[in-house]
Amino acid sequence: MTTIRIPTPLRPYSGGQSNIQVSGDTVGAALTDLTSQHPDLRQHLFEGDKLRSFVNVFLNEEDVRYLDGAETAVSDNDTLMIIPSIAGG
Repeated sequence: MTTIRIPTPLRPYSGGQSNIQVSGDTVGAALTDLTSQHPDLRQHLFEGDKLRSFVNVFLNEEDVRYLDGAETAVSDNDTLMIIPSIAGG
């Protein structure tokens, strides 16, 4: 199974877990499984059916926006990292 690393600000919505095992053959399917397991995460990650613009997803340190986005293939040994953008000054 693919592992998704949950950033600290989102852990209250994942039962406090920092790493969650998910199923799915693509980034999109893995994120769908994640939000099925932890429905409270959905509103923080998605706007409708699309990832929020300030949510970045990395597959083994590669930004999926520069791969195939939600259609990027994942395998059992892969790690997805959710990195929320931080703004301020």
